[in-house]
Formats: sequence, structure tokens, C-alpha cells
Amino acid sequence: MSDPIYLDHNSTTPTAPEVIEAMVEALRNCWGNPSSGHAYGFRARKAVEDSRRSVAALIGADLDEIVFTSGGTESDNTAILGIAEALAGKGKHVVVSSIEHAAIERPCRLLESRGYAVTRVGVDSRGLVDAGEVAAALRDDTVLVSVMHSNNETGVLQPIAEIAAAAREHGVVFHTDAAQSVGKVPVDVRSLGVDLLTLAGHKMYAPKGVGALYLRRGTPFAPFLRGSGHESGRRAGTENVPEIVALGAACELARNELPQRAAHLAAMRDRLEAGLRARIPGLMVHGGSVPRIPNTLYAAFPGCDANSVVERVSGVAVSAGAACHSGKTEPSQVLLAMGVDPALAVTTLRMTTGRSTTAEDIDAAIGLLAEAASAVRSAPAR
Repeated sequence: MSDPIYLDHNSTTPTAPEVIEAMVEALRNCWGNPSSGHAYGFRARKAVEDSRRSVAALIGADLDEIVFTSGGTESDNTAILGIAEALAGKGKHVVVSSIEHAAIERPCRLLESRGYAVTRVGVDSRGLVDAGEVAAALRDDTVLVSVMHSNNETGVLQPIAEIAAAAREHGVVFHTDAAQSVGKVPVDVRSLGVDLLTLAGHKMYAPKGVGALYLRRGTPFAPFLRGSGHESGRRAGTENVPEIVALGAACELARNELPQRAAHLAAMRDRLEAGLRARIPGLMVHGGSVPRIPNTLYAAFPGCDANSVVERVSGVAVSAGAACHSGKTEPSQVLLAMGVDPALAVTTLRMTTGRSTTAEDIDAAIGLLAEAASAVRSAPAR
């Protein structure tokens, strides 16, 4: 039996062959401790710094502004808790959006348990955060604003430069989670004006377990992991050299093919949307009227429970926009924040294309998804 057509790239990406080769080479030849003062350590240190250069080049940062982490969750946690701790003497108020990933929301809840106030700014029906509302939420004791660059479900791109400018005007540190954006659209930290930015390797064809945090030089920061002075004292723990090398290779790959990659992702996404509109009555695309990352189609299939479609469509790997716990379907919190009716929210599927997706894949997926949706609509109610 052949593997299903993979349309779940926002969940994770297959590791690129070029990245695997670089990682294997590092496993063979760069096994030394980068902190060691001999040839094996020097070789490993050079591999780490070469990768740091590749990450920095992709997002327009300087070398000393890149901190390697274990992935997007650690980068987000580090940003929220590290800034809050460093600036606790200034204030204990944080502003985030209502559609942040759990890696932002959960640390914010932890801060609330420690006496911090967290303001969650809503989104409109298109999934957009209003920069003016963020600015209006700022107070004298605000120490941090965090708004994601693009949403992991809708793919909607947020007005990050505008929000960052408002935060800067008020002297507030600004972080953005760009895990879904880096490698799909141009991301430049200088143009955006951000102080911290999260990227995750497994969203951009590197393996799971590696990521990075951009930390603008001079930004107040308390390290999340404490120990020896790795990463210039900002992230303790002996560097995971093979995975760091893999991330560097993925960043080089993205930098070399980004325009073509973005065009391909969008072409495949648009072909999928057009085909589904022709086959699925009343198909509704969430966030489709505003700029999105080019690979994401988040669409409601009216009359079809999304989890049931996922179960039936064994030939296509997609995600449902609803969680199923103990037999009870719960709609996406992102869609609820957008004002989507819960009954429509639970019919939503997230379909995301990748660099290896083909037109043949898309055409086959359209047929399989349409057949599964028809079967779900026709099935007797449980």
C-alpha cells in the first residue's frame, strides 16, 4: 500500500535529503564537544558557527543574535519567561493575541499564576490582529508584547512591523513566533523591527528537536536554562551539533530557493482550493481574503464532521480544525476567536502543501477528499 498524499506540512515537514546528508556528515565528523580546546572541539565549534551564520543570513540577523534551542516551544517559552524575569522590576503586564500557539499561551498562564497580568487582544473575522488594539492595550507596566507572525491554522500573516513599531514607541519588548513563516515567506528581523523571533527546524525541512531564537543585541533577557556558559550564557547545555548543522542546512536551502518555493506552494494550494470549490458545496476558506503564508488552505466542508473526514480519507494526510476528546468534538479556539459558528468550525480541515507536492498529488487529493466528504454527509447520524 502506497503512502498517503501528504498535505500536513504545517504540522511537520519531511526532512530534506540535503539536510539529512549534512546531519549525517556532522554525526560522523563533528562529534566533539564544541567547548573543548582541541581539534575535535574546534571542528564541532566551526560546524555550529557555520550554521549560526546560515540562520542569521536567512532572517537578516547578526551572528551573536542567534541562540540555538531544542525547537519552537523552547524558543517561545524562553522569550516569554526570559523577558518577564529580566524586566520584573519594571512591570508585570504582558500583551499577546487570542490566537497564539500553546507554547505562548501556557507560559502566559504560568505568569498569571505568579501575579502577572496578561491582556489577550482579539482578532477580526478574517483572523487579523488590529495593531491599534495592541497599542491601546499597552500600559506603563507592560514589559512584553508577543504576536505570532502567521497563524498555524489559518496561515494569516499578521501586521508585525506595525505592531512592533507601536511596542517600540512605548519602550516595550516585542516577540513574534515565526515558526510557520520562516522558509515559506521572506522574514527579515530588521524590517519587522522585532526584538525576539522564534523559528522551528521541523517546520522548514530540518528534523524535530532543533530551533532558534533571534535575540536582538542589547535586549534584556534572563536565560531559561541555567548551567555552563553555552550560547554566550543564554542557553545552557552542550550544543546538539548534528541537529544544529541540519538547521543550518535547512536555512541555506530556504535562502537559495525561497522565491521558487513560495510560488510553488501557492500554486499547489490554489489548485487544491479551486478543485475543492468545484466538488464541495459551500466550501468556506477561513482567512482567505487576507494575506496568508502560501501553502495553507483552512477550509470548512459544511455538513461534514472534520474528524470523520480525516478518518475516512486514508489516502490523504490532513488535519482537522477540531480536537476530539473522549468522543466529544471541540472546535478550534482560533476559529472561535474569529467568531466562526462552532457548528461550522468542527467541519474545518487544514490542508498545507510542501516543496515536494505535485499537481498529480493535488488532483488525486481533491478526488479523495470529495469522496470522503460525500460519504460523511451520507452516513447516518451517530
